[in-house]
Amino acid sequence: MEMTADLVLPLLKERIGLKTSIRDTYLTAIAQSVIDELTNQKGLSLDGDSPTDLLFCVDMATWRHESRDSKDGMPLHIKARLHDMMIHNKKD
Repeated sequence: MEMTADLVLPLLKERIGLKTSIRDTYLTAIAQSVIDELTNQKGLSLDGDSPTDLLFCVDMATWRHESRDSKDGMPLHIKARLHDMMIHNKKD
């Protein structure tokens, strides 16, 4: 199954503790931008049925949401996972 923002959104909302739909438009845009970056810029093939791929997208979207005003770079654990995915999960 294709990775979509609709798959990422509910877990992203859980992760940041949001129960309402008031910010869904913004959070969906973040989720979609993460998916687009990973597939179009990084060349990854993301599987919506893969818990690993799904949670990576959620973690990256959470980081984007929580660090929107920060000058700090990407956390090491996300960088390391992205590096591993880029080595092992390229589009065919």
